[in-house]
Amino acid sequence: MSKKKRKRSTRPGTRRFTLSMQRKLMVMFGLIVAAFLFLSVRIFLINRDNGTEYTMQVLSQQSYTNRTIPYRRGKIMDCKGTVLADSTLVYNVIIDAKQILSEDRYLEPSLDAAETLGLNKAQLRKFIQENESSQYYIAKKNVAYQEKKDYEAWLAEGIEQENSLGLKDENAVFRNVVGIWFEPGYIRTYPSGAAFADLIGFANTANVGSFGIEEYYNDILNGTEGRTYGYLDDNLNLEQTTIDAQNGSNLTLTVDSNIQNIVMKHLNKFGEKYKNKDHKGNGANNIGCIIQNVHTGEILAMGSYPGFDLSDPYDKEALIGMPVLSDKDEATDKYLTKKDVEALSDNDQIRYFNSLWRNYCISSHYEPGSTAKTFTVAAGLESGRVKEDDTFLCEGSLTVGGSRIRCHNVYGDGTLTVGEAVERSCNVALMKMAEQLGNDEFTKYQNVFNFGLRTGIDLADEARTSEYLYSAASMGEADLATNSFGQNFEVTMIQMITAFSSVVNGGIYYEPHVVSRITSSGGAVISTTEPRVLKKTVSEETSKKLREYLIQVVEGDNGTGKTARPAGYRIGGKTGTAETLPRGNGEYVVSFMGFAPAEDPQIAIYVVVDRPNVEKGERQADAKFATGIVRSILTEVLPYMNIYMTQPLSDAEKKELQALGLKDTTSYSRDK
Repeated sequence: MSKKKRKRSTRPGTRRFTLSMQRKLMVMFGLIVAAFLFLSVRIFLINRDNGTEYTMQVLSQQSYTNRTIPYRRGKIMDCKGTVLADSTLVYNVIIDAKQILSEDRYLEPSLDAAETLGLNKAQLRKFIQENESSQYYIAKKNVAYQEKKDYEAWLAEGIEQENSLGLKDENAVFRNVVGIWFEPGYIRTYPSGAAFADLIGFANTANVGSFGIEEYYNDILNGTEGRTYGYLDDNLNLEQTTIDAQNGSNLTLTVDSNIQNIVMKHLNKFGEKYKNKDHKGNGANNIGCIIQNVHTGEILAMGSYPGFDLSDPYDKEALIGMPVLSDKDEATDKYLTKKDVEALSDNDQIRYFNSLWRNYCISSHYEPGSTAKTFTVAAGLESGRVKEDDTFLCEGSLTVGGSRIRCHNVYGDGTLTVGEAVERSCNVALMKMAEQLGNDEFTKYQNVFNFGLRTGIDLADEARTSEYLYSAASMGEADLATNSFGQNFEVTMIQMITAFSSVVNGGIYYEPHVVSRITSSGGAVISTTEPRVLKKTVSEETSKKLREYLIQVVEGDNGTGKTARPAGYRIGGKTGTAETLPRGNGEYVVSFMGFAPAEDPQIAIYVVVDRPNVEKGERQADAKFATGIVRSILTEVLPYMNIYMTQPLSDAEKKELQALGLKDTTSYSRDK
């Protein structure tokens, strides 16, 4: 059988897949692969270099995806846990205009709901219509938690009723309330009011502290903000993650609220008593008081008059009665009236507020007067330049360096021992002691007692007074003489009482402090402040002698501080009177610095009255203005501290205590 040649068949509409076509296909495929590779590389580079930027642009178009979470500023508490400064949770009402306008049915119900929160419906409507794309508008600030809670309960109740009625969305009201939400935050509150104004200072809404503890411990009181972040997952769904806020640390003070309140009560009482006497104005330019534990440096109380309310530090009423300030911010002999205060420019208001807010006890400086004699005598005895049995003749004045310098007793005190010179506060005797000391020793001991330097107290704005002291080289004879009794150099109250505590406690100079413990927001102890010894000022023997001399200032027949003694107690101390500049103006700073009890000093107290506003014709140069305040304060503070009376009470003293509601504690004394 013969083979037949097979015939190729062709179908209509088909073409051969030629080599040329295959090549074209390969080229096209290569181009597509190259394009994909290019796009992949491009996407990688964009994501690497600009990914965060583009992500944030996307997220910025989403609602509530990137918000800060506020932290709570730490509490400030007294030594017994009483809260003096706190942060209260409040809310800002936020309006999302874009969401409200996203559906026609949302606008009116949302406006009605906003009106229940105290917002003006017409004004809010205008804002929404003029800012259609706005998603964050603070419509109301500092809404209390209870108001927020009541609103949310009202809204939830309305939605529940609509659901129970089966209303459709287009017919509902409460379900169509959108675009209103609450942003949490904190405001600083001060339950203590004005009592701790000097110590605490205040913080603004940005959590920045000004003055006192709020400023000094600002970083510790502040926490760290948290944040809610939005991001897109692989499926382009919006996801969120939250980093919680870290609250600030809490501070526990050495100060006792009960002692502080006693101090402020009597400072304000004096201020009210002498207000508008010689002139229309406060009871004194300034009054300051510090109470310190002599064995630790702890501040138990610190306050001044005139004061201000921490809850309203910008209250202009508090400026009325203050001295008019010079261009150098120094007090003049004129005083602000209400009309003057209303006329103050913004810049002048700040000047006067800064003067009011300044802590007189640590930031102001003045000539100490005769309280400084304590340190002149201590330096003389400690250096050996003055002996305990030395005597000094006072004839009423002494000519030094060509200047005649008078004693307060212009008739002279006669021949005095060292102790009698302190008791009588004799200027002439002190000038002669300073002469025996000489410039080098005198200025050396000024440094030993830390005059001119900061004490290191943990409060903002402590003054340094070195520019107001002489060096040994620059000190002339008259300068040495006047320095010996507290004139012609300047100090701060905290310098004086801290040095004084060392003189009466055996010579140990402790760094003063007001914070005893720092704790976390959860209560864990972060740090505690232990008493810190900075130096040794005098020996125990010198300290003992000074205590004896200072007790005689209060108990001696010729003592200048008799009116400082509280009923039932023995105390020691020193009065002070310093004439202000310019000399001869009849204006004085008077003071008393003391310790109690005499038998075993536990506390030191220092009261300074700067230019008391006394009756016309009455002398400012009288330490009784300070000793009276000290007596009133110690009468209440010592029994409160369980320091019992050791001295019998007179009938008049018993009546005085009964009137004050205080007990006779002599029967509890360890000496009984």
